[in-house]
Amino acid sequence: MSNKYETMVIFSVAQGDEAVQPLVEKFKAMIEENGTLESIDEWGKRELAYLINDEPEGYYVIYYYEADTEFPKELDRVLNITDGVLRSLIINKND
Repeated sequence: MSNKYETMVIFSVAQGDEAVQPLVEKFKAMIEENGTLESIDEWGKRELAYLINDEPEGYYVIYYYEADTEFPKELDRVLNITDGVLRSLIINKND
């Protein structure tokens, strides 16, 4: 059984903008391997409402996809252990 999901990720820009794109592609590939990627909405660099890890800015990306119910747990685990990810949020759009 598959559900529609929306995942917002805020990437660190401390290593420069060129360090963000490989991370965006990494998670795009991971989603494509485990589900159907519908679209990616790149908001780009934005000022954060408050400092996260002493960083004032982050690069926002939203992934829209359909996947089985077990995949978001694995995606969340990988997001949490990946250097360069400041914050992430996975939303089940079927609820």
